[in-house]
Amino acid sequence: MIRLHEIKLPIDHPEDALRPAILARLGIPSDELLDFQVFKRSPDARKKSAILLSYSVDVTLADEAGVLKRFEGKSHIGPTPDMAYRFVTRAPEGLQERPVIIGFGPCGILAALVLAQMGFRPIVLERGKAVRERTQDTWGLWRKQKLNPESNVQFGEGGAGTFSDGKLYSQIKDPRYLTRKVLEEFVKAGAPEEILWINRPHIGTFRLVGMVERMRAEIIELGGEIRFESRVEDIHLEQGQVTGVTVNGEFIASRHVVLAVGHSARDTFRMVHERGIYVEAKPFAVGFRIEHPQSLIDECRYGPFAGHPILGAADYKLVHHAANGRAVYSFCMCPGGTVVAATSEEGRVVTNGMSQYSRNERNANAGLVVNINPEDFPGYPENPLAGIDFQRHWESRAFELGGRNYFAPAQRVGDFLARRPSTGLGSVQPSYKPGVTPTDLSSALPDYVIEAMREAIPAMARQIRGYDLPDAVLTGVETRTSSPIRIRRGADYQSVNTRGLYPGGEGAGYAGGIMSAAVDGIEIAEALALDMLGEQA
Repeated sequence: MIRLHEIKLPIDHPEDALRPAILARLGIPSDELLDFQVFKRSPDARKKSAILLSYSVDVTLADEAGVLKRFEGKSHIGPTPDMAYRFVTRAPEGLQERPVIIGFGPCGILAALVLAQMGFRPIVLERGKAVRERTQDTWGLWRKQKLNPESNVQFGEGGAGTFSDGKLYSQIKDPRYLTRKVLEEFVKAGAPEEILWINRPHIGTFRLVGMVERMRAEIIELGGEIRFESRVEDIHLEQGQVTGVTVNGEFIASRHVVLAVGHSARDTFRMVHERGIYVEAKPFAVGFRIEHPQSLIDECRYGPFAGHPILGAADYKLVHHAANGRAVYSFCMCPGGTVVAATSEEGRVVTNGMSQYSRNERNANAGLVVNINPEDFPGYPENPLAGIDFQRHWESRAFELGGRNYFAPAQRVGDFLARRPSTGLGSVQPSYKPGVTPTDLSSALPDYVIEAMREAIPAMARQIRGYDLPDAVLTGVETRTSSPIRIRRGADYQSVNTRGLYPGGEGAGYAGGIMSAAVDGIEIAEALALDMLGEQA
């Protein structure tokens, strides 16, 4: 097959318009085009008065060699790459050792799934509950202000990505097309098939729940084991080699352990550090969630095509470099979504964003965050876990400002820019549950963060008209943008000073989002499997 890129058609083109466009691009008669299928479709909204759809298609031709020769050197036409996934090895019958996977978020799920598909019968240990029970506990905080520290937005089957926008795209380099493997597994588990070809695909929370359950069922069917409410209390080492873990008082022997605990497993990070496993502080970002009417974002991004069913709810990505040297940027933008309570510790408030597949809620929300570095953490460099203490300090402050009842502190953008407290809210009603407390956010984060954000919002309004809408709402605080630590590993995916330990995903500092974490899980599974059999990649 041959892949053609950038075939552009009007957004409302007829269904049968793609075939003649392919023929025109290639300059061939109709009978030479045997078949075609869409590989990717994305909107081109650079001209709002004439939004186009840009297609990449795979075509089967009567004379593919001749066409390739004729278009040799053209960047938009070439052979279709081989995207098929091939397992690196298979477990021999009678293999006794079983790998252990700590955590069942995107990284842990894909690591367990691929290991199970290769016959290695992994044991998965997840501190939280199965996804439906976990959902009930999460709603307990949102509706009743009752937090379960072991079952919430951060902990439980599916990981933090379950209560997010379900974004399935990433900027990682992917020469082996492992993202395709992830998407195909998701479709097999019940995701809509369109995620294979639409630009910037997403799923949403409700669909993720059923998908996670089906992937769990496949792992078990292939010989894997998944234990919920199983918090790992200790990792056992002998002369720099993992020998097993203790969970709920039980020792499980294994010389191959995947650590995929997510970015909020603070007690696990401390245990890992205390065992002498190499941990270092890393940068992350903090800020607030900002909410606008989704209609405002749609109109700015799509003009007269706002609300078009093919385009859906518009998103955005913004960045501003402030005068104080800080970068301010939008993070985890959720079109047509809600701001959610995402704390995993009592007496603290944390925000995140979530959307359903439909993305049809009234508001758009995004993290508006500022980069911070380890040098900003009190106690660094002596304490590599100082970023955790930094996060906790500001999460506790948000709890105080919100009224000590898991309400979040909030402020109108107009008041925030004018440096005055908010005493009420305007036309934009915040979506955060259980509720918000209008206040002054100037003491909710460090001064350098607040000043950078006050500079950034008007600057961003020059890119999205109305971004500085006085009634837009800021809700605090967003502190879990990424892990505050990195568990450094080598090229073999093992900890640099602990053989048999495979740190992975967001918690270990090697991913940022569902897709990159899932791909990391696949690569870890492959490296682990080869090491178990004494093979080389």
